[in-house]
Amino acid sequence: MLNGLRPEDTVLDRKSVEQYRSLCLLALGRGSEAEAAIAAVVTVDPLFQPTESDASPRVRAAFTDVRQRLLPEIATSRYATAKAAYDRKEFASAEQQFRALVKLLDDPQMAGRLGDMRTLASGFLDLSSAAAAPPPEPKPEPETAPVPAGPVAPPKEIFSFEDPGVTPPVIIRQELPRVQPSVMAQARDHGMLEIIIDQQGRVSSLNLRRSIHPMYDGLLLSAAQEWRYKPAMLNGQPVKFLKVIQITVDKK
Repeated sequence: MLNGLRPEDTVLDRKSVEQYRSLCLLALGRGSEAEAAIAAVVTVDPLFQPTESDASPRVRAAFTDVRQRLLPEIATSRYATAKAAYDRKEFASAEQQFRALVKLLDDPQMAGRLGDMRTLASGFLDLSSAAAAPPPEPKPEPETAPVPAGPVAPPKEIFSFEDPGVTPPVIIRQELPRVQPSVMAQARDHGMLEIIIDQQGRVSSLNLRRSIHPMYDGLLLSAAQEWRYKPAMLNGQPVKFLKVIQITVDKK
């Protein structure tokens, strides 16, 4: 029944399904499959740990083993995502992500690993907080009579295949990471990633519109930040371009 469920975008639903799945698999003695389900829970919510009232010592020990193994990889992926938000000057989002990352790096099961990343994350957290702070209110200026003006359409900044006269970007490097065998059975057949390619042919923004699997999603987002393109062109000038990439998982 759990295998037939398809939780969509609600993190709580996905985490609950994988948590129940791990309990069932552990009860059946299917350890490797249970670890994959636990890994899905930890990837969605790295700080989650079952309490004594929630699970038996055996289940808690399994969660501890998986968390200790996955936390450095999850922290590295979340650092890359937070740094990308900072580079895009999305300071409020970056502040929130770096704050969560510092809390994750301080988790006792990290055992002091990634100390250099902890220093970097704290520095970027301070920079993001300062940049996200609202500017001081400007002094009031003398009121002047409004000058009527007709509506002016703002210049378009991001183009797509629907815009006439635009030459789409050309792929230079766009390698998709391999789906791990341990999560292949639970991965969706299709996913969708939306990216914005800037005037230098770099990926400046990411939006995962349809997930493949929590463990694979982080690998995909990290890989996409390294993709490169020959930028889209309009009237001989490079422009930003919105590209939607369909991802198909071959389960044969």
